[in-house]
Amino acid sequence: MGPEHFVWGGWWIFPVVMPIVMLIVLVILIYFVFGRGGPRPPWSSEFDKGSHHLKEPESAMEILKKRYARGEITREEFEEIKKDLQS
Repeated sequence: MGPEHFVWGGWWIFPVVMPIVMLIVLVILIYFVFGRGGPRPPWSSEFDKGSHHLKEPESAMEILKKRYARGEITREEFEEIKKDLQS
């Protein structure tokens, strides 16, 4: 090996690795644009999964049932609030 081998130093690896890095970046970009059903950010929570429509707000009765199921309110409280909502 002559001295011309050492001219680039460690930079000979750059043209070898760069196409691989660019391919990985391209695949990630394609996933973020098309992989989730459309160009929306992955942290977007205002959309239903698989749908581009805004979620319908939960009714008071649905919220009440969930709170009772989680044990946040007692049966008596559930019945009292349910009676208030139905009247």
